[in-house]
Amino acid sequence: MAYFRIKGQQKLQGEIAVNGAKNAALKFIAAALVCDGPVVLRNMPNIEDVFRMLELIQSLGATVEHDTASHTITIDASTLNNFEITPKMARAVRTSIMLVGPLLVRFGKACGGYPGGDSIGRRPIDLYLKGYERFGAEVTTEDKTFEFIAPELHAMTFMFPLMSVVATETFMMTAARIKGTTVLKNAAQEPEIVELANFLNTCGAKITGAGTPTIEIEGVDSLTGGEATMIPDRIETGTFVILGALMRSRVRVTNCNPEHVENILLHLEAAGVPFEVGEDWIETKPYEHTLRAINIKTHEYPGFMTDLQAPFTVLLTQANGISLVHETIWEGRMFYIDRLNHMGANIILCDPHRALVEGPTPLYGRTLESPDIRAGIAMVLAGLIAHGETTIGNIEQIERGYEAIDARLQALGADITRVA
Repeated sequence: MAYFRIKGQQKLQGEIAVNGAKNAALKFIAAALVCDGPVVLRNMPNIEDVFRMLELIQSLGATVEHDTASHTITIDASTLNNFEITPKMARAVRTSIMLVGPLLVRFGKACGGYPGGDSIGRRPIDLYLKGYERFGAEVTTEDKTFEFIAPELHAMTFMFPLMSVVATETFMMTAARIKGTTVLKNAAQEPEIVELANFLNTCGAKITGAGTPTIEIEGVDSLTGGEATMIPDRIETGTFVILGALMRSRVRVTNCNPEHVENILLHLEAAGVPFEVGEDWIETKPYEHTLRAINIKTHEYPGFMTDLQAPFTVLLTQANGISLVHETIWEGRMFYIDRLNHMGANIILCDPHRALVEGPTPLYGRTLESPDIRAGIAMVLAGLIAHGETTIGNIEQIERGYEAIDARLQALGADITRVA
């Protein structure tokens, strides 16, 4: 199995560009299946989750052209001929559940296995089952498989008990092809949702309110094909800014949208990290002082991103005082804490949602396993500031979300090697 070998305490500086957003790319691939013409997607990251999602829609009969060199994907859903998502394919990527809607629109039927994804806590699909039932589908579940039958779908009003990004996007793209007006209340408001709605509207959809708690979708009979360019990945943006702060270096993060990480920048400023912000870049500055301990609490957008909780916790191990990290989204997202403590951190896990971080503490190289995408990249950051050598296994998890991360960090001066 491949692993990363990192020699820490190297001086990093320079520029690192942000790739297209993973959390947009996967949803746009699904959305292509509700379009009647070819869809061209640009600035698509070359990551494992995208590769698996493409394999999945190809198994359903979609025609896919993938130019990795130009980060461009063309999808033609007119050749779809299969409504069964195999359990193996479903487990490969969480967003497989999003394909049920397009399949119901096209075939009136969809079946398959429960979706996979990170091991960061329970991710039941009950919300999706209720939503598809409200659209008029009959749902049968058995032994972690499901079957939906809906010869005719209808519009509906749906109140989300909790904000859900993927469910909001799923119901929005499905409703775009269902006669009548669908209303989604307490909808998620992430930038990727706005971009998806804008794209669907260019294809002929009638969606209003994306980016607010209430989204209205007036269904249309058909959607044309179209083109879209993925927005910069705000999680990569925040990760690289935190990296610059950890290394106390001048690191310019380019090809990003600073407005999408304003909450993270606010917390970095409170901790004492010096940085400068431009129109499409953020640059950390060298500094000598010790950072201040601060508290963070994850929340849905525009709050503190749960996906940056682990990288920011690494930063807090270098801050003076006691910080409280409160994870409100996933109950399994803090189970990387023992790995940081193994490296020398002083963190008390109070319960599955809260941890106390006392710093500053030096970190030391260890042999680790990546538990998931975001905790995995946090292990990489920890290895870069640690004394000695760090080995990180199970890097397939990291590579699900970060394209060629070793080469990109090497360009900044990091001593990181991918060993096959």
